[in-house]
Amino acid sequence: MAVRTPSRLAGDTKARILDAAEDLFIECGYEALSLRHITSRAEVNLAAVNYHFGSKEALIHAMLARRLDRLNEERLKLLDRFDTQLGSRLTCEHVLGAMFIPALRLSREPRTGGRAFLQLLGRAYTDPSTFIRDFLNRHYALVAERFFDAFQRALPHLPREELGWRLHFAIGALSGVLAGGDTDGLIVEFSQGKSMDDLRLIARLASLIVAALKAPLPDPAQLAAFAAVLGDAGETADAGTTCNGGEHPREAGGACAEPLVPPGTHDAQAQTAAPLMPGGAEPLAPPPGTTPSSPRPAA
Repeated sequence: MAVRTPSRLAGDTKARILDAAEDLFIECGYEALSLRHITSRAEVNLAAVNYHFGSKEALIHAMLARRLDRLNEERLKLLDRFDTQLGSRLTCEHVLGAMFIPALRLSREPRTGGRAFLQLLGRAYTDPSTFIRDFLNRHYALVAERFFDAFQRALPHLPREELGWRLHFAIGALSGVLAGGDTDGLIVEFSQGKSMDDLRLIARLASLIVAALKAPLPDPAQLAAFAAVLGDAGETADAGTTCNGGEHPREAGGACAEPLVPPGTHDAQAQTAAPLMPGGAEPLAPPPGTTPSSPRPAA
């Protein structure tokens, strides 16, 4: 359960409902969240929820907007400041700083939820509910596009689709950590008891994500080498799960599937892998509710 200060617990009925909804959303996600749980946690009746919000959906909208509206306002202010000061000298590190610094600052303020603030961000981005995704896509689309354009200016060598994938993976991984619990405690644990101030934490995050964003695109030779690894892995499968002497994987029900890498084609991978690169065929599983070239709004 997220930690609440006495002053917040002693707030008015509307604030208690929002706090309870926030705590439960962090704990169990949108789909498992019910008005009965919220009213029980807030110690109010259903009529109070209906009076202040009208529905569960409107309550969750208000709960998210209460935190994310201010966060994204602060993000845009800092990005505007960097843009004005640096112009064409804007770097990937500056754009990441505009994303993360306001979040860390707000997480240090008890009135914005304290440590629970980062957990809320992580849950909002990773929650699988269509309702949550649709809210973020509609409500913060302009913020997401602004940051995406800034990343494009800082990383002009990356195709738009490739940049979309990299941001999705990087921010998604970070959000999973934030949603998991006490981030400060984890940092102390992993650093053998040493705490870390905001500047050092931002530097650690930026160095990791910048390296991923700036990584060169895989060339045909690298793709061919990876395809060969997949082919070798298929050849080591036991006989009970393969057909034709281990060449083809066996599907459920006994039917033989097509091999991942047809025998004898490893040398041709440099020619056949090109359509898998950005600008070719679409990836197998685009992020729910978005496309690689249309980034999901950062929670």
